[in-house]
Amino acid sequence: MALGRKAVVAIGSLLAALPSSLVAGPRWLSLATVLMLPVPTIISHCIGHHSLNQILGYVVNAVVTLAMIASLILLIAAVTAHTITPPQLLRSAAAIWISNILMFASWYWRLDAGGPHERERTPGHADGAFLFPQMTMDPAAKRAAGEYEWEPNFVDYLFLAFNTSTAFSPTDVPVLSRWAKVLMMIQALISLLVIALLAGRAVNIL
Repeated sequence: MALGRKAVVAIGSLLAALPSSLVAGPRWLSLATVLMLPVPTIISHCIGHHSLNQILGYVVNAVVTLAMIASLILLIAAVTAHTITPPQLLRSAAAIWISNILMFASWYWRLDAGGPHERERTPGHADGAFLFPQMTMDPAAKRAAGEYEWEPNFVDYLFLAFNTSTAFSPTDVPVLSRWAKVLMMIQALISLLVIALLAGRAVNIL
């Protein structure tokens, strides 16, 4: 759970570090939002109200995702209007690209197989939206490798999100669910737009 919350705080910090013209609303608002919104999720988790924790987690992710997309739209507008300097473009594009990876890793982590709490309740990981290599192993081989009760954690979803933003594909983790395919298409599109902005600006400079 802690890694997922830290990822959201990291995204808020990255968005707050963007130039004021690329932040929807006051600069401090995005960081304050991601610092305050997770508080109810922590409380609901501590008191054992896991369904409420899950819903609040979705709300936090949705708010931060919208803030990131708004910053991307403002960045595209700034590049089109030539109102952003090359150093600002480089830093802003890098911040949004990294935020994109962290944001969708958090979505995959929260949505796959009912979320982290539901996955913890089920020994092993045999079903979900993503087919991890450990899920395809023979049961005897899994026991021998000490992976019989293996289940994905945040790092596994971070690796998946990183591959989606760099290779524009899930590489060694096939996608089984339609909702996951839609999310991965959106993530790849955001990454492609950021890279296209950088490439276009580089051509103009040359």
